[in-house]
Amino acid sequence: MCTYPPPPLCHGWTLCVLAGLGRTGSRGPDTSTLTKVYGSPDPHQPLSDTPCSGCGALMHCADPAVPGYLASEKYARLLQDGALAKAVCQRCFLLTHHQRALSVTMSKEQYRDIVRAVRPRKALVLLLLDLLDVPDSIVPDLPELVGPNKQVVILGNKVDLLPGDAPNYLSRLRKRVAGDCAAAGVPVADPRDVHLISAKTGYGIEALVSRLQQVWRYQGDVYLVGTANAGKSTLFNTLLESDYSKTRASDVIHKATISPWPGTTLNLLKFPIINPTAHRLQRRSERLRASAHTPEELQTLQQLSKHAYLVGHVGRTFRVEPKRPTEVTFDLEQLSYGAEPEEDGDGGRANQEAAPAELSSNELKDARWFFDTPGIMKDKDILSVLSEQEVKLVLPTQAITPRTFILPPASTLFLGGLARIDYLEGENSCWFSVLASSRVPVHVTTLEKADGIYEKHAGGELLKVPMGGAERMAQFPPLVPQDFELIGEGPDTAVCDIKLSSAGWVAVTGMKGDRLRIRGHAPEAAGMCLRTPALLPHVAMVRGERIRKSPAYKPLRPNAQPHSAIATQRAKKNR
Repeated sequence: MCTYPPPPLCHGWTLCVLAGLGRTGSRGPDTSTLTKVYGSPDPHQPLSDTPCSGCGALMHCADPAVPGYLASEKYARLLQDGALAKAVCQRCFLLTHHQRALSVTMSKEQYRDIVRAVRPRKALVLLLLDLLDVPDSIVPDLPELVGPNKQVVILGNKVDLLPGDAPNYLSRLRKRVAGDCAAAGVPVADPRDVHLISAKTGYGIEALVSRLQQVWRYQGDVYLVGTANAGKSTLFNTLLESDYSKTRASDVIHKATISPWPGTTLNLLKFPIINPTAHRLQRRSERLRASAHTPEELQTLQQLSKHAYLVGHVGRTFRVEPKRPTEVTFDLEQLSYGAEPEEDGDGGRANQEAAPAELSSNELKDARWFFDTPGIMKDKDILSVLSEQEVKLVLPTQAITPRTFILPPASTLFLGGLARIDYLEGENSCWFSVLASSRVPVHVTTLEKADGIYEKHAGGELLKVPMGGAERMAQFPPLVPQDFELIGEGPDTAVCDIKLSSAGWVAVTGMKGDRLRIRGHAPEAAGMCLRTPALLPHVAMVRGERIRKSPAYKPLRPNAQPHSAIATQRAKKNR
């Protein structure tokens, strides 16, 4: 197991840094992996009624294992200064500034109980899915959680990471998401209520905001629901900076904590929704039609396009900039003594009007709220057996480039040290297309050598994940075999995906009619399963030429779909 030095923090803070995300019944670390740093809790201090502005947990200093914890020294100082409402708990601080996960105690059922707060209320439910992990990223028993007769809008997130395998792939993905949700008991009456979005790059967000304002308008609150690591906190922050939020809310409300670890949000976070009056809708429509972008916005879009297939711009129609006085006032008495005007904390003059620190009672009167709920933990998730450094390697954060290999029978493909796929029997060679983080290596060998390679190189540089050598592998769960019988559908159509929860998948493509016998190996917690039909059935054709004397094809990254503003700029340059 890797060990990590404690991050530098303010004197007096106490924390427990998670060195591995081990499963202990519910999601939570093995306490043997915690590193203690200076400071002390105070179990005699009562729980506050102030939520952490990053994760929503109520702030306290009693127990580091309970969500919302702050060291007693820091907690007392914030209470004395009246600054607790603007603070974040230690867990959010570590996630944001040091990419470290703090051990907290919260069971899967406690997460679900918080989401059940939706049941008695008139509310719209936004169900957020991780497109890389469908159908497992669909919240199980959603009607039981949120109550019957709720209007549900389906959001397929992380579409920016998926390579297009055909011209109509987005339309096919939308139908696939709707079908998977219906099979899980979440039917959608109107196909327009299924959206493919990227909370990270902004793709599809403006269309989503327009749809919500036209259909739901201001009828009630809106709840964002989804499994852990689907991207809810990122979407919350994106909508906070959009026309869906009240104008000044983003100046007052702290953004949700974002991290690669599941279960970041521990309670309900919220912002007030803007009332979409006819006048506001007209002004918003005019802004969208104008589609003018500043040089800074264009630069951001171009930067995003380097790492994503689909990008978008999320603008603000009703943004109000802080007022700056046009007149300079003089205090003759001060000037006669040669005094310098006071500076405020931002370098501006003290007599300049500052934005209020809170929303006014008039702004909050009869407000409707947008809530970010805690992520529902999945029953099986390979992230539960990985250390924090391994999680960073496994989760895709940039556009996925397919890696395709053609293997004869009696061949083995390793996806790092996380999984092994044996092609046992078949009449012809088969194509295996890996869609996973580029930081996880793929190694191909013969079936005869596979056991020796895993025994020798698991935990080492060749397979890379897990990392930490023999000591790490002694704690890593064993790979459990599963046998699959498949029938090929042709060289241009994958018969299925062999999927690892949260870690990607391998699409299997065989000659039409060929009977394929495949054995997959992965930790039981990884939730290895077959996904049929394949999510991207033609992905084996997204490849370059075959590398000489190798089973691998040169990776081919499909062209990103340019944002209209970038396309217009390119057209002007080419004239």
